[in-house]
Amino acid sequence: MKNRSPFKNRKNMTILLFFLAGLTFMVFVGRFAYIMVKGEINGEDLSQNVNNLYTRSSVLEANRGAIYDVGGNTIAVDATSYSLIAVLTDEWSNTPEKPLHVVNKQKTAAALAKHISMSEAEILKKLNQENLSQVEFGSAGKKLTYDMKSSIEKEKLPGIIFDETPTRLYPNGTFASHIVGYAELPTDKNGEPSVNPSNDDLVGLMGIEQSYNAELTGKDGSIEYQKDSFGYVLPNSSVKSTDPIDGKDIYLTLDKRMQVYLESIMTEVNDKYQPVGMTATLMNPETGAIIAASQRPSFNGTTKEGIGDLWQNLLVENTFEPGSTMKVLTLASAINEGVFNPSETYMSGSKTIEGGKVNDHNVNGWGQISYLEGLERSSNVAFVNLMEKMGTETWKEYMDKFGIGKTTSTGLPNEQEGFNPYMWPLEKANTSFGQGLTITVMQMMQAYSAVANEGKMMKPQFISKLVDPITGNEKIIEPEVVSEPVSKESANQALNYLKEVVYSENGTGQAYKIEGYEIAAKTGTAQIVNPDTKMYYSGGNNYIYSVVGMAPADDPKVILYITVQQPIINNSSIIGGDVVKAIFNPVMKRTLEYQQLTDESQSQNLNQVEMPKVTGISKVDALEKLNEAKLDVTIIGNGDAVVQQLPLPQKIIIKNQRIILMTNGAMTMPDMTGWSKNDVLKVSEITGIKFIFEGEGYVVEQGLMPQANMQNEETITITLASP
Repeated sequence: MKNRSPFKNRKNMTILLFFLAGLTFMVFVGRFAYIMVKGEINGEDLSQNVNNLYTRSSVLEANRGAIYDVGGNTIAVDATSYSLIAVLTDEWSNTPEKPLHVVNKQKTAAALAKHISMSEAEILKKLNQENLSQVEFGSAGKKLTYDMKSSIEKEKLPGIIFDETPTRLYPNGTFASHIVGYAELPTDKNGEPSVNPSNDDLVGLMGIEQSYNAELTGKDGSIEYQKDSFGYVLPNSSVKSTDPIDGKDIYLTLDKRMQVYLESIMTEVNDKYQPVGMTATLMNPETGAIIAASQRPSFNGTTKEGIGDLWQNLLVENTFEPGSTMKVLTLASAINEGVFNPSETYMSGSKTIEGGKVNDHNVNGWGQISYLEGLERSSNVAFVNLMEKMGTETWKEYMDKFGIGKTTSTGLPNEQEGFNPYMWPLEKANTSFGQGLTITVMQMMQAYSAVANEGKMMKPQFISKLVDPITGNEKIIEPEVVSEPVSKESANQALNYLKEVVYSENGTGQAYKIEGYEIAAKTGTAQIVNPDTKMYYSGGNNYIYSVVGMAPADDPKVILYITVQQPIINNSSIIGGDVVKAIFNPVMKRTLEYQQLTDESQSQNLNQVEMPKVTGISKVDALEKLNEAKLDVTIIGNGDAVVQQLPLPQKIIIKNQRIILMTNGAMTMPDMTGWSKNDVLKVSEITGIKFIFEGEGYVVEQGLMPQANMQNEETITITLASP
């Protein structure tokens, strides 16, 4: 057997290695070619990865729309809250001189206890936890304000840091809280907000914040650009940006002045009598605008203190029997049908109806009395009689026209319809005096507006306008007439009769007189169904006490409706109506005072004009200009051009105010009969001539005849007398 030559073996090996190298090279070439053509490897887009490596992007946060009162005062606005964190590990501390962790736990606990609602011992326990790099402080360390954060920072505590979170600020505290509602960040199952939240993540959870969440919510923008590995923007690279879109701002119809005052009165009465519930609603009947509205229980919008007491908005979500305040609608309907004769009489006390009996609150009644006296005394029998005179179906039609049993569509969440079975004769009779049917506060406010507004029933409105904060474009919410259940004449007549409830010797509303103003009102004491027995409570203060007042009675500018449920009264000399009065009288008085001041201010502004410049022009042109401004002009001199004027140009003056002009001719004495002393002094000022006054009042005599030359006079005597 021959041995193979070593040379030949090496040659074969070389050939094999050559082919293997060539094959490997071809594989690499093919792979690279594939990558170059496809631009991906293992399913990853390489060009995208390179782009991601050098591309930087950031979110441009949008703001949630703010909520303002009718005058532009802030009610709800975006803010930042802070969460307190303590760093326990020293891993991140680079130098002992500047530690980034808690060094002295005892000192830190003592300092923090001054600023958050945790004891020093509780804080120290948190700080002494082992195997943790950092700790938080539960609810006590969350939702801190900027002021609280600043106060803690002034302690200069190493290792104490803060985490920022978008939040919603309600700077007025308890302020129509169930109407305004609130917005918060959505949370996970552990109650923690999402990672890196922004303002457009806030979600409305109650009231207007909830029902107008879509309009209030903004949309974040973004910016994208390319940088090199050192962080510098690449030359000639494009910047892609999308501007954020802020949410719409909402202006309410609420007036901050009246709302704050109402809240203070409600708190005072609530603390004193601790009722199960209270509502107070103030409305402009001409537009349906809600000027102020409150309830108890309520809560602080920012701190949420009290929110657990009652989630329900009592103005639209709670239904109850209205009681005798319903008689306002029965009265207006009966007048409109021509069946209310104030002098006609009936027997008061009780009335038998198929299925039962209707009693007056004074079971024995007051004998044979007129229907007007029945209104004054709030007789149930009188109103059942009026319903029968109208006809039960006609009365039902009026209730439908007044919106009983239908929502008012205010836009607030969960608004209820109420309930009116209206089947059996006794059920039908009971509705005439507000029993056996249920309503909401907003339904009653809407219905009352028809009586106060010449028969036109206005939809209640909480929103004045929506405004785009970028463009300034406004969407005005116009007043809306829902229907006209009664005529103008019937509504006005009803107001006249309702004044008797307050001002007659038999009136149940005598306590609601407001000095200096005339009030039309109706009181109510509604029974409450016991949820356990399904029967009415009896005795004690187990009622809903109420009043509706409209003022000024001859042309109402406001309606105020108060309800107080089951107040605690420990004084035998106090009745349920006194609790209602404690809210109604101060709030109505303050409202009417504001209304009067506003009217006077508007009247004054309408009469104000700016004094034009008329010197240097002809007398004819000056008179024409001043007559257009409705100014009372007196001319001194017989020239043809004006050389001096009082008041001076651009001064704000009142229409019909006396204007003194001096021409370039000889000075002539004006006829001053009936002038005030101040007007005479204007002539003295412009001519330089001294006037001597005798008496007080207005000019009755003057020492120089009208149109006489006064050029050379040093003094002129003016006689004044009382008119």
